[in-house]
Amino acid sequence: MPTWTTNTLKVNGIDVHYLRTGGDKPPVVLLHGLMLNGACWTPLARVLEGDYDVIMPDARGHGSSSAPDHGYRYDDLVRDVVSLIDALGLVTPVLLGHSMGGMTAAVVASQYSKRLRGLVLADPTFLTSQRQREVHESDVLDQHRRMLNRSREDILTEIRVRHNRRAREIIELFAQARFQTSIHAFEILTPPNPDYVQLINTIDIPSLLVIGDVGSVVSPKVAAELAGLNPCLEVVQIGEAGHGVPYDQPERFSAVVQTFLRSVSA
Repeated sequence: MPTWTTNTLKVNGIDVHYLRTGGDKPPVVLLHGLMLNGACWTPLARVLEGDYDVIMPDARGHGSSSAPDHGYRYDDLVRDVVSLIDALGLVTPVLLGHSMGGMTAAVVASQYSKRLRGLVLADPTFLTSQRQREVHESDVLDQHRRMLNRSREDILTEIRVRHNRRAREIIELFAQARFQTSIHAFEILTPPNPDYVQLINTIDIPSLLVIGDVGSVVSPKVAAELAGLNPCLEVVQIGEAGHGVPYDQPERFSAVVQTFLRSVSA
């Protein structure tokens, strides 16, 4: 990525680091999930950079952005994103988010729809109240603490075994991102999440929900119900993909995203 830029801006009281492909093109902002960072979008950004100005921020507590002791609720992440859009002077960007980034993007779209051209949600954390409690009470934070005490090679080996169909580059990006994730970032798992049904009901811009078919957070049944609530929402299911749909099927995911982007840029 020799022509890409990397920078850090002070927004919403913290330093937000981001990668940017640049150029006088329609802007697309990519929001990553928990334990990832902006660089994990590199393969998708390569596909999009010819036609779009792609911005890939590190969420607070991730990558090279600030990691304050507290302030990791979705309202905090939303203010970070909106402040970054303002600071960069982006005009009606498309917002694309995966997992935690998907929920963040949905809240931004529900509150600031006139500021956006479109919305893409890749299996966002649309969890039931019970599932939120289960995740919060799980040992995911302890697992992360233990992971940070292991070597990079150990982490790479584990990720390769768990995701043996993913590209080597993605696996290496994931490992690096894991080491750059603060334990404070796991505050985002504290219930309650925003009410995703209410969010979908209030979004009035072209929107795309992309899910997998194996182990997705948003089931096909829930996706269909959400599409039935809002005519602005289109649903696409990608086979042989799970919660990490952008990484399980990167070529198919990229094609779906490109189709959507062309439709909102016409």
